[in-house]
Amino acid sequence: MGLMEGKNGLVVGVANERSLSWGVAEALAREGAKVAFTYAGEAFEKRVRPLAESVGADFIEEMDVTSDAQMDRVFKLYAERYGKMDFLVHGVAFSDKNELKGAFYNTSRGNFQMTMDVSVYSFVAMARRAQAIMPDGGAMITLTFYGAQKAVPNYNVMGVAKAALEASVRYLAADLGTRGIRVNALSAGPVKTLASSGIANFKEMLHLGAEGAPMKRNVTQEEVGKAALFLLSDLSTATTGDCLFVDAGYHATVS
Repeated sequence: MGLMEGKNGLVVGVANERSLSWGVAEALAREGAKVAFTYAGEAFEKRVRPLAESVGADFIEEMDVTSDAQMDRVFKLYAERYGKMDFLVHGVAFSDKNELKGAFYNTSRGNFQMTMDVSVYSFVAMARRAQAIMPDGGAMITLTFYGAQKAVPNYNVMGVAKAALEASVRYLAADLGTRGIRVNALSAGPVKTLASSGIANFKEMLHLGAEGAPMKRNVTQEEVGKAALFLLSDLSTATTGDCLFVDAGYHATVS
């Protein structure tokens, strides 16, 4: 019996095999979970579907997180297929890469609104839909980064969005705790992903992360997946409203 045997849930945010969300999905599947997936448009389907099928997924649906109609459709289909949900993984974030460099005060109104919508509100919107099909309790996580708590060069508006995301975790945890639904954030150190490729001088961020961490290295996709497994499994039944750092200790040091 695996840690997640008999549990099913939805993973949102897989872009390719290097996505942190994919690392989470793999860890869940290894421990016996039935994992459902969404993808953001036809181009991503070509990458996501083979990955999802490799872990036995039979629910792979398109979902634009800025569309209430598409979210309604996906969660309705999920409920019809599985009846209830045990876990939700939110790994969605996006901002115009041209605004993830230079001075933060140059952030445009349009990109600020879009970044908050995709990266923050989408989690709130998914949580609202997911909680309705978690009658026996469950767990939700979202992926964040240290740039939510400290000003990180070239992270700019995404850092502000991640700060809002972490605050949303606390409010959702307060809303849902009495129903046995836990809500947490997982703050990973820098990892090479499709999303991180949009950050200017990301290689320097990787180097500084490794140099500044007590363990003197960066973290891996697999390590992020294992930490997520803890938060989503019955190993963490009294943990909610928290932010778990998986960054080789970088957040605990003065940099």
